[in-house]
Amino acid sequence: MPMTPVIPAGSGKPIAPYSPGAMADGVLYVSGTLPFDRDNNVVHPGDASAQTRHVLELIKAVVEAAGGTMADVTMNHIFVTDWANYAAVNAVYAEYFPGDKPARYCIQCGLVKPEALVEIATVAHIGK
Repeated sequence: MPMTPVIPAGSGKPIAPYSPGAMADGVLYVSGTLPFDRDNNVVHPGDASAQTRHVLELIKAVVEAAGGTMADVTMNHIFVTDWANYAAVNAVYAEYFPGDKPARYCIQCGLVKPEALVEIATVAHIGK
């Protein structure tokens, strides 16, 4: 099954060797997405809500570039650096998934840049 990279217009250069998204057999895999600007600087330091919104907007851009919508998202992998930010992340997350919710998990861990408070990786079934 061939894989097609999905790179939204205006994307910055990734900090490692990966594509923002990869489509295979109607399934879109969105790489772990951090609250980075085009130059890989962390945006909204100290604000978990604003970082979560930024991350979900970047994910939305990948999903839309693949021809889908956020309603096509079936799984999210959420990483937070501090459980104290869990409620803030969930409040913004609920705005992006107002109806039936995708499956997900959330773990606390360190992220690639200390100023980043949240990272989300996504799977969406967009169809063939």
